[in-house]
Amino acid sequence: MTLPTPTLHTERLRLRPFTDDDADALFALQSDADVLRYWDSPPWTDRASVARFMDGCRRMADEGSGARVAIERTADRAFVGWCTFNSWNSDFRSASLGYCLNRAAWGHGYATEAARALLRWAFDTIDLNRVQSETDTRNLASARVLEKLGFVREGTLREDCIVNGDVSDSWVYGLLRRDWTH
Repeated sequence: MTLPTPTLHTERLRLRPFTDDDADALFALQSDADVLRYWDSPPWTDRASVARFMDGCRRMADEGSGARVAIERTADRAFVGWCTFNSWNSDFRSASLGYCLNRAAWGHGYATEAARALLRWAFDTIDLNRVQSETDTRNLASARVLEKLGFVREGTLREDCIVNGDVSDSWVYGLLRRDWTH
């Protein structure tokens, strides 16, 4: 089953499939050490990473395993980051949610707005029962985003990531269809 990448509109944002025009902004985002300080992989140093990322977007859509969308501000069409609904498992009716926004977009509610729109699309499009997300325990801003969306913290993965020698724990969050109210 394919899962075409949607184009979604919110009050302030447009979520859309990635295009080649996003390459520079995407590389700037993913190579920013501050943005990726709580990520499970180091910042990009190689521009070939852009092509691998874009290939991953197409592969998710073709395989029906998820959708990764670029987030742009409608007021000025500025690229502010991306949001992903991935690891769709039709047997378990489950998937994962993730997002990454540039520093200029932090603190404006864009992550919550974008993730809410993508979740609404996912719950409306497929027979979804559960969405999971993980965040580094030091990333309190991301934890707040998930909690605003209705996710419940279900546990801690101790020392589950080691990036550049830095060991970190992650919180696991879950959102069930019956709790989805947006």
